[in-house]
Amino acid sequence: MMQHDQAYGLWGLVFLNSFIFIFFAFSFVKPKTKTDWRSLSAFSAFIIALFTEMYGFPLTIYFLSGWLSNKYPDVDFMTHDNGHLLHTLLGFKGNPHWDSLHITSNVVIILGIFLLASAWKVLHKAQQSQSLATTGWYNRCRHPQYTAFIIIMFGFLLQWPTLPTLIMFPILVVVYVRLAKREEQIALSAFGDAYRQYMSSTPAWIPHFNVSTKVRKH
Repeated sequence: MMQHDQAYGLWGLVFLNSFIFIFFAFSFVKPKTKTDWRSLSAFSAFIIALFTEMYGFPLTIYFLSGWLSNKYPDVDFMTHDNGHLLHTLLGFKGNPHWDSLHITSNVVIILGIFLLASAWKVLHKAQQSQSLATTGWYNRCRHPQYTAFIIIMFGFLLQWPTLPTLIMFPILVVVYVRLAKREEQIALSAFGDAYRQYMSSTPAWIPHFNVSTKVRKH
């Protein structure tokens, strides 16, 4: 029971980790519009659900306890290390924090954070000058900020999948797609043919890395 008490019920860690990631995203997003706040709120809900299960209450493990105990009778899933379900389900051995899946998830999360920081810097500079954002990552795809949020959430799913976050992930992807479409309608109204040309030459979600790409200015 001592291991169990130390593994979960750590609500201070839930709050601390949630605060760090949400504040980190907030510091780059600097939400001003309703769309900004909605995108940040959706990401925040995912982060809170994630760390609640990681350190607070392991709802997924309780829900799957019957199946897990039958399939892995010698594994105590109430310890933190065994809470990395994919580590056990995929047959990895050793410390789950150093398996290939966990390392990959960390790389994905870091790349997502880098993309988020870079994209929002360009976007807010464009907003301040009331111009169209087409430089930096916006020269490679039209919605790098939303792509970044999706990448970060996917990275966390590789590291610590839970039933709530697995359910939330596709829903939040749909939310970001709708927010992106709404932003595009606003941009079309504001920039007209310039934005239509931008749409025709720049993919929406998956960045292109054509070295011959030229920066467009409007």
